[in-house]
Amino acid sequence: MNKKGVNLIISILEKQPMQEKILCLALIMLIGVTTSLAYSQEIKHATFQETAQIIIDQSISQNVTASITLQSTSIQEIKIPAELDQEVRDNKRIAAIIFTNQDQCVLGVVNESCIMINVTRDPADKGIIAIQNSTKEIANLYIDKLNQVFDTNAKLHSVFIHSDGKSNEALETSGIISGRGMISAVYTLPMEDTDSMYEKISAILIPKSIRDRGGFYDVAKNLSSENNAKMTFSWIPLDSKSLFQLKLSVDYPNSASISSEIDPLKFLKVEELKRSKYFDSGFYPLNSIIQVVVLSSENTNVSDVKGNIVPTQIINDEKIPIEITEQGWIFDPEEGQRIQGKYIFGEKTSVNKEELKFSLGGENLQHVKQEFDESVIVAIIITIVAIAAAVFYLKGYKK
Repeated sequence: MNKKGVNLIISILEKQPMQEKILCLALIMLIGVTTSLAYSQEIKHATFQETAQIIIDQSISQNVTASITLQSTSIQEIKIPAELDQEVRDNKRIAAIIFTNQDQCVLGVVNESCIMINVTRDPADKGIIAIQNSTKEIANLYIDKLNQVFDTNAKLHSVFIHSDGKSNEALETSGIISGRGMISAVYTLPMEDTDSMYEKISAILIPKSIRDRGGFYDVAKNLSSENNAKMTFSWIPLDSKSLFQLKLSVDYPNSASISSEIDPLKFLKVEELKRSKYFDSGFYPLNSIIQVVVLSSENTNVSDVKGNIVPTQIINDEKIPIEITEQGWIFDPEEGQRIQGKYIFGEKTSVNKEELKFSLGGENLQHVKQEFDESVIVAIIITIVAIAAAVFYLKGYKK
């Protein structure tokens, strides 16, 4: 459709009542999407997601945390027995199940791994004893089955009543797993080295069809032998499915250098980051994401980006890519005391170290602008349709 055609449609729409305008516009959008998709690679979105995240704290701790998260809402991609998943979701008081070797999963646990069954408080429970007994009654229904799934022998340690949300930060989990009104039944087992623990749990939970296809999984496996590497598996029941995340994170103390150059792959210990070949069967542009967050003690800005910056439009106060076949960065925000960048691969299957580097504080920032014509309108529509189920991923886990 050319600009003359667009102007004609606009003039017609201006003469119509509001309801008819909306109907006409919807039909035009549908035609535009259908036509465009007929001449382009079909955009797909899988339930399996691989995410690399680097958090650089130059404001307080001066630490860097790098992590790889493999997640899915499918019990075929994260192998949880269907009956157990249904049982957990049917119990509306269960908020999350966490298996981790993070230090001190809750106060009082030292040098032990944890399985935590987090439940919401029953308002009918009056007093600490009633709360603890109610929590243990629910958790005891599931711990034997969880031990069987994880091949563990965790025993009850304590019942912990959360007064704040610090466990979310400590375990680096997405979703609300702690906070006022949340109680954890904590089961412990002997601490295990992260590399052997990650290899065992990933072999149990991640099917061979994913493990053998490389990608971010291989990076996580290699990182598991690093000092300060920790593993967390989180299971968050939703209404009709569950969100499963297997996360491998590494802390680098005092590594948030004051240097202006940001080199994300340095902390993942690779020269090149490859997507999983699990996605080779189609075009899955949003199932592999790299996210970099920089926390600064003073205002700064992104500059000297070595790779590409993807064209975006502001939709609902968020930068949304309007051409997801292109690889590159989306910085949102790109200035302030908190910088966040997300890298999408587009049609590429890998990115090298140099392409991901950028700097802070300079003036050379590549701004990508496009005329807002009918082709962009169609591109935005296609993008919204394609990423409707992926908004959670684009927003990031720690926004």
